[in-house]
Amino acid sequence: MSSSFDRIKEELATADAIVIGAGAGLSTSAGFTYSGPRFEQYFFDFIKAYRIPDMYSGGFYDFPTPEIYWAWWSRHIYINRYIDAPKPVYENLLKLVKDKNYFVITTNVDHQFQRSGFDKQRLFYTQGDYGQFQSPNPKVKKVYENEEIIMQMMKAQGFVRDENGVFQVPPNRRITMRIPARLVPVCPDDGGPLVPHLRSDGTFVEDEGWNKASERYSAFIDSCMQSHVLLLELGVGGNTPGIIKYPFWKVVAANPKAVYACINHNEAYCPKQIENQSICVDSDIGDFLEKLF
Repeated sequence: MSSSFDRIKEELATADAIVIGAGAGLSTSAGFTYSGPRFEQYFFDFIKAYRIPDMYSGGFYDFPTPEIYWAWWSRHIYINRYIDAPKPVYENLLKLVKDKNYFVITTNVDHQFQRSGFDKQRLFYTQGDYGQFQSPNPKVKKVYENEEIIMQMMKAQGFVRDENGVFQVPPNRRITMRIPARLVPVCPDDGGPLVPHLRSDGTFVEDEGWNKASERYSAFIDSCMQSHVLLLELGVGGNTPGIIKYPFWKVVAANPKAVYACINHNEAYCPKQIENQSICVDSDIGDFLEKLF
């Protein structure tokens, strides 16, 4: 750990460019857990009625009506998109790179990079954004901002704002597991249903904003291929390794000046072919980043 700490600190200080690849483990380290007390606080009624074990599983549940479906998803979106993470992991990461030549690619959809102050022009959200809806109709290539209607859904279920403006379960725990039919979102372009803008099947919308971010990221990677670049992978698991992990390994294998650093609890590893250019740290990401100051 001591050796890895010194090496990563040196790379952060000397690299010509830094590419951050972030997965779910980064948000988990920041306190966005999908099970346990946080889940039980906001979904106690769904747990009892449908025996849903965690938020991830609930995202695939076939709820019986649109009103119940959106009661679930409005809560899921609200607590993972419209409130700050419990721990300042993203803010600490920004402090380490804000004056550097950096770019971020992430499979996270919780918007925490922007909420923490990262430059929007240096971010590529590959898998969508909890703050947007889309139509499943492949002819409608648009996304729609959802903050206003999500807040209406939360209020309609009986959640109340605390002194900080954050929706909480009221003391009497009287909330409803459905929203009014009038709040079920419909597409303004085709009149059909809307769904969260998340990559779950072939209908995922890659709109103009998504494509421009993709182009900026590709251009940044191309500009680093002959330079001293640090590819900093944080909390990327094995669900979608083809988006961040494998491409990072490929860049390092092709560029002798490149360095791959992976910080992940119980999932820090690299191929033998690039081990001399790699730093793998089995640690909680937030704890490790704090030590870099």
